[in-house]
Amino acid sequence: GGPQAADTVYRVADLELDRLAHRVARGGQEIVLQPREFRLLEYLMRHAGQVVTRTMLLENVWDYHFDPQTNVIDVHVSRLRSKIDKGFDPPLLHTVRGAGYIVRDVAR
Repeated sequence: GGPQAADTVYRVADLELDRLAHRVARGGQEIVLQPREFRLLEYLMRHAGQVVTRTMLLENVWDYHFDPQTNVIDVHVSRLRSKIDKGFDPPLLHTVRGAGYIVRDVAR
């Protein structure tokens, strides 16, 4: 695949997200996500290796501004984590205390 393929598929370690097909797989196993979980993961993987703040998530994944203290993000992150990290090694979705979240391959 040329540059098109690279733009539509994000990879972090053995986790893969295909934006066009709306598919997520880890280690070749397909993972079923809700639309919001998919958008959350897509945003985190687009910024893989960078800390993503709660405000960034609210503005880019939820499309509206509300109290960053809301737990809507925590709920979705923990749900997402249980789907993409549970039973896999190493965990890829990390919480950065007081800052936000990061998806990264720690093995590198």
